[in-house]
Amino acid sequence: MPSAIEVRKVPIHSVADASELAKLIDDGVMAADRVIAIIGKTEGNGGVNDYTRIIADRAFREVLVEKGAPADQVKQVPIVWSGGTDGVISPHATIFATTDAEPTDEPRLTVGFAMSEQLLPEEIGRTPMISKVADAVKVAMERAGITDPADVHYVQTKTPLLTIHTIRDAKSRGKTVWTEHTHESMDLSNGVTALGIAVALGEIEMPTDADVMHDRDLYSSVASCSSGVELDQAQVVVVGNAPGVGGRYRIGHSVMKDALDQDGLWEAIRDAGLDLPERPHHSDLDGRLVNLFLKCEASQDGMVRGRRNAMLDDSDVHWHRQIKSCVGGVTAAVTGDPAVFVSVSAAHQGPEGGGPVAAIVDLG
Repeated sequence: MPSAIEVRKVPIHSVADASELAKLIDDGVMAADRVIAIIGKTEGNGGVNDYTRIIADRAFREVLVEKGAPADQVKQVPIVWSGGTDGVISPHATIFATTDAEPTDEPRLTVGFAMSEQLLPEEIGRTPMISKVADAVKVAMERAGITDPADVHYVQTKTPLLTIHTIRDAKSRGKTVWTEHTHESMDLSNGVTALGIAVALGEIEMPTDADVMHDRDLYSSVASCSSGVELDQAQVVVVGNAPGVGGRYRIGHSVMKDALDQDGLWEAIRDAGLDLPERPHHSDLDGRLVNLFLKCEASQDGMVRGRRNAMLDDSDVHWHRQIKSCVGGVTAAVTGDPAVFVSVSAAHQGPEGGGPVAAIVDLG
């Protein structure tokens, strides 16, 4: 049976800052060698060349080693950074660590991690990538002690996107790639990864290559997929609930039906186990919400609730940044806290124009 989980959200005070992680360790909240995953937001541009993710990754790993965790172990810790804190979104990290707690029959937070087989550039956007991601999700579920896919509420991934270098590599071996536009490959990598998650959890049947990025009725309600230049495998973190684990925390999920759907956020918080009034206010959370994790996407029809917007036509500011800022503001208004994990590029993640929401709460 996996260990109980301690989870805390900490602010990031500058691009290379990991001082709040160090403070948690110094205060005895968690041990460096028991940190098993970190998921956070950095303040870069969120694009292919967002190196704030690499800077933050290095800063947090250095603190773990400095505080006593073995270097080889720290290299294997999944750390997923989503770049871009547009609007009011505040840079932060959510840190997961194992802890000792009495087992309980009540389902409590559990975390499992796995790495897929290597993903070749010609596989990005195609069914071989779906299969490799699905296999890794199943391994992560097993490590989390989850047997029922219904107990999975959040799957955070990091996968490679296409770069000029990897495109050239594929061509040198006589292979083709799905797209030669590197920024477009970010949406592509996220979308096909989400399909792999959906297949692993039984949300959909195995899609075809033609379905990828085209049939938006195929999606996962728990996928949160990010991509970058940092790796050539799918890094998979499965978060759910399991009996016998123990601990204070529980996770739930729902979906936002569109970019303004506050009800979807509250539904995720309720699903995690908090009792809330019919028309809740952020003061009703009483410090018990650890964090919300969201994916968002500009609706392909350029509409929200019957009103036209210009995000997809804007050549000055990419729609990635605009929808992230919008949904970040909606989310912060619900939680009363701008340190929320809102990530863009939600193809096949939640319904068209909306996205999945996961909530972790402290039940005491």
